[in-house]
Amino acid sequence: MGEFDIRADYDSETIVVYQAYRPAIAKAAVAAQRFVAPYSLSRMTWIKPSFRWLMHRSGWASKPGQEHALAVRITRAGWEESLSQAVLTSPDPRVYGSHQQWRDAFAHAVVRVQWDPEYSVRDEKLDHRSIQVGLSRDIIGRYVNDWTVEIRDLTSLAHKISECLRRGDVEGAQALLPPEKPYPLDAELARVIGALP
Repeated sequence: MGEFDIRADYDSETIVVYQAYRPAIAKAAVAAQRFVAPYSLSRMTWIKPSFRWLMHRSGWASKPGQEHALAVRITRAGWEESLSQAVLTSPDPRVYGSHQQWRDAFAHAVVRVQWDPEYSVRDEKLDHRSIQVGLSRDIIGRYVNDWTVEIRDLTSLAHKISECLRRGDVEGAQALLPPEKPYPLDAELARVIGALP
């Protein structure tokens, strides 16, 4: 597997992305099985197929405003639609011919993609990257209304894994992680998001 491979929980039709929210947003979303008020359609939202990266960011669903970890199952068609419109958050020379080309594209980006270091269950940086996909208000309605298939609250799982780690049971923690495997991309999508060798 390469540095910029997407690793995800997916099947033939859907893929799981993760987000962390405050209780009011998360509980309403789980109850309605889609994002509803007080969720905002006017702010960019970031979706991530790496559970471990979200756990690194949210402190195992403990940081203020990130107390609930949600698994959002969306259509692969929607996921790939978002990637096809993506602009990287930095001017990667593997993707853009010049800094100006990237600046022009980024100024009108509907979707942003960022590759951050992946983390182990013990919160150690790994030698491969984890993708984050930022959906702007120009496309977020598609995510909420058209792509979302299921929303599950994984907060209790996050806390259970965290407790294993506090006890020093790393193997137990690893065993509880949601499954992830390399996600297949066609050559053009891989080029657009910088998932290149």
